[in-house]
Amino acid sequence: MASEPPLLSMSGITKSFPGVRALDGVDLDVQAGEVHCLLGQNGAGKSTLIKVLAGAHQPDTGTIRWRGEDVTLRSPIAAMRFGIATIYQELDLVEHLSVAENVHLGHEPTAAGFVVRGKVARASTASLLKRLGHPEIDPARLVGELSAAQQQIVSMARALSHDVRLIVMDEPSAALDPDEVDNLFRIVGDLTADGVAVVYISHRLEEIRRIGDRVTVLKDGRAVAVGLPAKTTPTREVVALMTGRNVEYVFPERPAAAPDGTPVLEVRGLAREGEFEPLDLHIRPGEIVGLAGLVGSGRSEILETIYGARKPTAGQVLVDGRALRSGSVRAAVRAGLGLAPEERKAQALLMLESVTRNVSVSSMSRFSRGGWIDRGAEQGAARAATRELSLRPDNPSVPVRTLSGGNQQKAVLARWLLRGCRVLLLDEPTRGVDVGARAELYAVVRRLANEGLAVLLVSSEVPEVLGLADRVLVLREGRVVHTAAARDLDEHRVLDLVMEGSPAS
Repeated sequence: MASEPPLLSMSGITKSFPGVRALDGVDLDVQAGEVHCLLGQNGAGKSTLIKVLAGAHQPDTGTIRWRGEDVTLRSPIAAMRFGIATIYQELDLVEHLSVAENVHLGHEPTAAGFVVRGKVARASTASLLKRLGHPEIDPARLVGELSAAQQQIVSMARALSHDVRLIVMDEPSAALDPDEVDNLFRIVGDLTADGVAVVYISHRLEEIRRIGDRVTVLKDGRAVAVGLPAKTTPTREVVALMTGRNVEYVFPERPAAAPDGTPVLEVRGLAREGEFEPLDLHIRPGEIVGLAGLVGSGRSEILETIYGARKPTAGQVLVDGRALRSGSVRAAVRAGLGLAPEERKAQALLMLESVTRNVSVSSMSRFSRGGWIDRGAEQGAARAATRELSLRPDNPSVPVRTLSGGNQQKAVLARWLLRGCRVLLLDEPTRGVDVGARAELYAVVRRLANEGLAVLLVSSEVPEVLGLADRVLVLREGRVVHTAAARDLDEHRVLDLVMEGSPAS
């Protein structure tokens, strides 16, 4: 008896953009009920391939077979009609609509040919949220009021509101704490048990081994390995395929002596009611301080309040001993603070503008002469800043939206390098960044610190905080429960603290 054909088969897929061949003859096959992991460095072609699968891009050449038949996915709606849903890393939710309205957007419940709003949509959404293990999310609540982790669940509910047979998940665990990741994997297990296929994209190789069945690796727009066994292929082999070389997770060496100068940044009694309790911290030039805690512990809110994007209910922020005007981003930037936020596309980047403009936007006074902008000077300064970070491609005139996620992050960092900031606030700096680019970013951050920059780092990955920071503040439910030198902590100790909330020592 002939075996069943793959649920999805993509053969010889090519796709070019002006000056870039994003996909060069890529093959991918996915079986019903499997988790097929798609790996590759930023710029390898993963995003382009899943956009072809989602109907957002049309391939130049190649064939797509769905359940053994050739198909053309002319649009995202056409892909959804076949049963293909995509959950992008940068969630495409409408913040001013409710959870229920987002879940059913474009396919509102109907009865007798009429759209049924309100109660029916909310009941349907509540059922989906319960299935996903989050009955506490109110279907009537505005999506813009939810946390990043909750928005991820809403995006999954929207995918499940269709009769899906294949779900693409792009970095789904990036904004989730360990318990949320466990819940995500439970959901994936339930889906595959029902015969639904999952294409799973993640830079966390430990997740791939835990959840994946097979792995396909992309490099420079080509599939360099198709269908490797996820659980038995050595990590070193996967990394070598992705990068073309062996890459270890090695953090830059810390200076032998801790910085002992006068703090450049001081935070005194800073608090926001309902988000985090009064906080004291200081950072000296050349020092990297990490904030470790689960999603919802107040980490990002602390960074945004220091930066002036949120107004504190108590306390103050000082730079070189001078208090900043609270709730003022302009005052923070003028004092030498720079923020690389967690949601870089929504909060940091001008997606339709060039790399040059994204890098120079906070330093425009340097290039303005009598009301005119010196474009040559602007582009030259941007090129120098991006080259320092090895941003690819080495062409600052390209739109920043065409860059991979890791290179978009480098553009954000280059902005603050050009500005000459003295305190760099990093919120999830390697979210969605591949292992090779992570090593580059770690080296850059440590080098900048060695040159006198003060860094405050937030990351969901405890090894990243411990490996990069000099000192660590451990947070739980908006309060500091422990402070120590990073070398005196390990991952298990930090996780015990964030889960148990032990008193500060």
